Amino acid sequence: MRIHVLVFSIALTITMFSCKNENDTDIQLEPAMLYHNGDIITMEGDKANYVEAVVVQNGRIVFLGDKAQASNAYKNATAFDLEGQTLLPGFIEPHVHPSLAAIMLQNEIIAPYDWKLPSGVKKGVQGQDAYRKRIEASIKTNAQSDELYFIWGYHNLWHGELSREVLNKMAGNQPVGIIHRSFHEIYLNDAAIANLNIKEADFKDNPQVDWSKGHFYEGGWLALVPKISSILLEPVGYSKGLSTMSDLLFQNGITTIAEPGFPSADFNGELQPLIKEMAKNPPYDVYLIPSGTQLYGMKGGNAEAMAFMKTLDTIAEYNSTNVKFLPNQVKLFSDGAIYSQLMQMKEGYTDGHAGEWMTPLDLFEEQLMMYWKENYKIHVHANGDLGQQMVLDLVKEAQLSYPREDHRLTLHHMGYFNEDMVQEMDNLKIEASVNPYYLWALADKYSEYGLGKERAENMVALRLLTDHNIPLSFHSDFSMAPVEPLNLAWTAVNRVTSQGSKFSQDQRISVFDAIKAITITAARSLNLENEIGSIKADKKANFTILKQNPFKIDPMKIKDIGIRGVVYNGNYHENKSMLEGKSNATEID
Repeated sequence: MRIHVLVFSIALTITMFSCKNENDTDIQLEPAMLYHNGDIITMEGDKANYVEAVVVQNGRIVFLGDKAQASNAYKNATAFDLEGQTLLPGFIEPHVHPSLAAIMLQNEIIAPYDWKLPSGVKKGVQGQDAYRKRIEASIKTNAQSDELYFIWGYHNLWHGELSREVLNKMAGNQPVGIIHRSFHEIYLNDAAIANLNIKEADFKDNPQVDWSKGHFYEGGWLALVPKISSILLEPVGYSKGLSTMSDLLFQNGITTIAEPGFPSADFNGELQPLIKEMAKNPPYDVYLIPSGTQLYGMKGGNAEAMAFMKTLDTIAEYNSTNVKFLPNQVKLFSDGAIYSQLMQMKEGYTDGHAGEWMTPLDLFEEQLMMYWKENYKIHVHANGDLGQQMVLDLVKEAQLSYPREDHRLTLHHMGYFNEDMVQEMDNLKIEASVNPYYLWALADKYSEYGLGKERAENMVALRLLTDHNIPLSFHSDFSMAPVEPLNLAWTAVNRVTSQGSKFSQDQRISVFDAIKAITITAARSLNLENEIGSIKADKKANFTILKQNPFKIDPMKIKDIGIRGVVYNGNYHENKSMLEGKSNATEID
């Protein structure tokens, strides 16, 4: 015990003298702020380490440790009383899509489960009849004649089959597009097809378009998006959607987001509205990672795409104080969407249907090998075990031809995998960014349809990853899950589904590992762990202040912890709706 105290004292002394004192005169110092009287958890080390006080100055952490020493070193600091509440590093969302959020949040939402919005709750609906009645009522109430009306949230397992013919009967002459819950598919009726002035011949060589059903999925959706991007990115509605996204991020304590896979459809059409939204100075930063797949098509080849990428972080109009491209990182796409059950599975599906590849395999191999040899950090969308295995096999080949030590290739989503694959990941030093929400939303239904009981109940088996010490972050992939980090952590810790099922309880992870996944390892997944993600001297002063300590309450209550506010670049932003007792529980039409 004495040795422990001595080591801590030495570390504390080093920390104090490594931080600039307020009397230093080499830089213009802003007033200091001293946070105290609460649970301050650094997320440094391998357990929940606490300090009594943190001092912030010029947007940076300049001291952490003993409260008396902090007060003595920073005599003129303003005290911020946490009032017994909890201060954590600012939450990080390493995989969210502002363009999809802006589209979803400006349009109608009719999904299987409730969606919390700043203005209230969009109630979920299940069952074919109930779903179709909601569509008809929404069109009648909200659609504007001759304008394409989008509704997001459809899923056939909850809402029954859909087709062009069914939409024609429900919508008549009103142009309607039903966007799938996965955002990888859309159904159009006759009026929408006419409105867009598209022809079957435009998609004659695309196997992922079912023209008779008005169904565009995976590659078919990607081919359609440029033809409808002017509608989806209409400036007024799109800006409104981005503003709503900013409100959601703030209310959920998020101080950093990243989009792996920029752009979704239109480079300037997505970037400029985003920079405009961020010019309002909401309390978070945005980091962008280019899409190798989209830029391949936009620039006419892989070499051309990479040449363009190399310029992105250096061009002023593409970056701002709070929107930046991350250099030498790229996003690639393996198999299809888990919400569509189009991920590639080694054992196939119980109903006999097949998964899809988002990128043709020869093209994917060319992309991965090219970026690997150029020392890029590669992020790969991969959902099914076969989709992930394909990536593992290629990384083995890449390591043989061009060995790399700290490549940090990261698999994103990882809906289903097994222990042998995790061992391969460990051997290859591959990292993981996972969406735990899949288990909550899909496991019960997928155990009945498509995957079967064993695979569905063992989706996102996170304990396999933590037992192998594989760096693990969580993401929502908004709108694949609500942009609620504490909800993701709750699911990982409890493994309870939407139906109350407690599946594969041996795959529950610790609260500490779950909070790491939304703080320090989320920062690592972006190569930003030296800048954000923990409370440490010289790091950015980004914090999230919680009403309760997730380490000291019933784990089943973690998702319900209130967000008092955030500290962003050293400035406190109060969540007034929380403090005033307001709720977004009100149902909205």
